[in-house]
Amino acid sequence: MTAHTAVGEVDGRLECWCCGQPIETESSVHLGNHPEVGLCLRCAHFVHKQAVAREDALRPTPAARVRDVLRSARGVVMDHGWQHTPVVGRALRWLGRYTP
Repeated sequence: MTAHTAVGEVDGRLECWCCGQPIETESSVHLGNHPEVGLCLRCAHFVHKQAVAREDALRPTPAARVRDVLRSARGVVMDHGWQHTPVVGRALRWLGRYTP
């Protein structure tokens, strides 16, 4: 595991600390006390979903159990690659935006 000490800047773009892709400064998310840490929007959404899952694990409620079922269903879909099928894939990708 490597520790990043500075964000590389390529042609006026930042590099995402999560995936390493070059991103525009305007379309990046920075951590409050660490402005040198920049994430692309896709990775920021991923980190948010991981944080919600961790919160659900710490305090199990009926709503958290429903979100766990939805997360496990998403895992089954992704394991089978159904999100890439021509007929159902588009609907599954759309639905994935609005589920935890």
